[in-house]
Amino acid sequence: MVAQSATLRSKEELMERMSKPDVITGSEMLLRSLVLEGVDCVFGYPGGAVLFIYDAMHGFSDFHHLLTRHEQGAIHAADGYARASGKVGVCIATSGPGATNLVTGIATAYMDSVPLVVITGNVATNFIGTDAFQEADITGITMPITKHSYLVRDVDDLPRIIHEAFHIANTGRKGPVLIDIPKDVSSHKALFKPVNEVSIRGYNPTVSAKKPQIDKMIKAIEEAERPVILAGGGVVYSGGHEELFEFATKAGIPITTTLLGLGAFPSGNDLWMGMPGMHGTYTANKAIQSADLLINIGARFDDRVTMKLNGFAPKAKIVHIDIDPAEIGKNVPTDIPIVGDIKTVLQQANKDVKYAAKADAWRAHILQSKQDYPLSYVDSDVELKPQWVIEMIHETTKGEAIVTTDVGQHQMWAAQYYRFNQPRSWITSGGLGTMGFGFPSSIGAQMAHPDRLVVSINGDGGMQMCAQELAVCSINNIPVKVAIINNQVLGMVRQWQELIYENRTSHIDLAGSPDFVKLSEAYGVKAFRATNKEEARDAWIAAMDHPGPAVVEFVVRKGENVYPMVTQGSTIDDMLMGDSQ
Repeated sequence: MVAQSATLRSKEELMERMSKPDVITGSEMLLRSLVLEGVDCVFGYPGGAVLFIYDAMHGFSDFHHLLTRHEQGAIHAADGYARASGKVGVCIATSGPGATNLVTGIATAYMDSVPLVVITGNVATNFIGTDAFQEADITGITMPITKHSYLVRDVDDLPRIIHEAFHIANTGRKGPVLIDIPKDVSSHKALFKPVNEVSIRGYNPTVSAKKPQIDKMIKAIEEAERPVILAGGGVVYSGGHEELFEFATKAGIPITTTLLGLGAFPSGNDLWMGMPGMHGTYTANKAIQSADLLINIGARFDDRVTMKLNGFAPKAKIVHIDIDPAEIGKNVPTDIPIVGDIKTVLQQANKDVKYAAKADAWRAHILQSKQDYPLSYVDSDVELKPQWVIEMIHETTKGEAIVTTDVGQHQMWAAQYYRFNQPRSWITSGGLGTMGFGFPSSIGAQMAHPDRLVVSINGDGGMQMCAQELAVCSINNIPVKVAIINNQVLGMVRQWQELIYENRTSHIDLAGSPDFVKLSEAYGVKAFRATNKEEARDAWIAAMDHPGPAVVEFVVRKGENVYPMVTQGSTIDDMLMGDSQ
C-alpha cells in the first residue's frame, strides 16, 4: 500500500509539473501534452523536420521512446500497443519519406478502427508548397485513411490540437489521427496552457441507443427459432466482452466471432461456433445461412465474412449494432438498426433480454454440428504440419499468450487452431491484410504488457518485410517469441493459384530466403529451427524458457492448404472442406 501511495503521489506530481504554465517551445509543448494524455511509450524514427522534437527528448524520461529500424515498424508497433492496451498508440516520423513510410500503417489502423495519434514533421511553414527538400503533403496523402488530420500552423494551437486528436482517435468509431507539425512551429515559443476541455462542432458520437430499437431486438429474440450472434472487433474495442457474454448466455444464442472479434467471447463455451466467412467453420457458416435472426454486434459485414452478398443469411431478419451509423445498411440490408457504443448498448439490452425459449432445438443442432464437423487436417509424422504447430503453441502457452500474426495462411491457421478466451489477446491486420504487420505489432504489444507472454506468428514472406526490427528486440531485450511458419512459398497466393487458377503457379517461390536462424543470431537474438514434431516441441519450449527474445523457424509442408475455404463468388455455405473432411 505504501508503494502504491508513492506511485500515485509521483504520478500526481508529474501531472502537476507537466501542467505548469510556462513559455516553452512547440516541441516541449508536444512532449508535455503527450504525458498529460497518459502516453508512456512512443515509437519513432528521427529526421531533419523533427529534430527540434527529438532535441527536446534529450534527457526526457517521462515516457519511453522506442527507436525502430523503419517508420513502418514504428507505426505497426504503435498499432500493436493500442490493440493490446486499449490506449492510444503514438508514433513519430519526419517529413517526406519518413511520413510516407507511415501510410501503410495508417491505412491498416484505419481499416481496423485502431486509435492512433500519428505525429509527422514537415518543412517550415514558409517552405510549404515549394517542393522543398523532403516535403510531402502528408495530410492530403492520408486524407482518405485518417479519421481526422491537422496541419499545425500556429504554436499556440498545439495543446488544443493534441488534446482533440486523442479525443477523436479514441471515441466513437476509433481510428488514426494525424498531426503534421512544421519545423518552425516545433521551435517557436509560446505560453503553454494545458487543454482539458474538448468542444468539436459536429463531432458527437452516439453512445446510448434508442430504447424502441432495443425493444424491437428483444422481441425478435423472443420470436426467433434459429438466432445467431455475429460479433466483431467493435466488441473488443468498446470493452464490451463481459456484456456480450451476459447477453449471449442470457438469451442462449449461438455466437460466431469474426477475425477481429476473436477473444470477445470465450472459445470454450458451448455457444461459440468459431469464425465465419471464407475460412470459417462449417458450423458457423451453415448456422448463418439457416438463421432466422442474425444479430450483428460490432462487425461491418466485411466481404470475407459475407462472401457472395446475394445469398448471405437469406432467411434472417438482420439486427445491426454499431457505433458508426455509416456501416449500418452499407453492405447488408438491415431490419433493426441500433446505433451506439457496443458496451453501452449491451448494458441497456441486458436489463430486459430473456432466454430464447423457441430455440432449444436450434441449440442442440449447433452442438451436434460442432461435434460432427470440427476443424481437422491430415496430420503427418514425416512432415511438420502448420496446423499442428499452432495447436502445439496453444497447448504450451495454455492459450494465455497475446498472439500477433502477419497475413496469409499462417494467420488463418492461427485464427482457427489457437483458442482465445480473453479480449485483446489476438492482434492481426484484418481489413487491409498488411504483410509486415505481425512482428512489429508484437513489439508494441509487449511494451504494453511487459509481464505477459507475447507470441508473434509469421510467414517466411511477411517476416522478411520487417526482419530489421529484430534489432529493436535484441537491443532492448524485448522478450517476444517469434514463430516463423516457413513453407518456402507465398502460401495463400499459391493456394488460390492451385484452387482457382487451375494450378498455374506464378512468381510465388521464396527459395533464396535467408537462413532465419543465422539472420536472427546476426541481430543477437536466440534462434532455433525445427523440421519435425520432436524438434518443434523442444525448440519452442527452449524459446519460451529463454529470458529474452527468441525465434523458432518451423519448416512445414509446402503444399498445405487452409480449409474450410469459400471461393469468391460463392455463398458461405458452399465450402471446400479439404481431404480430411
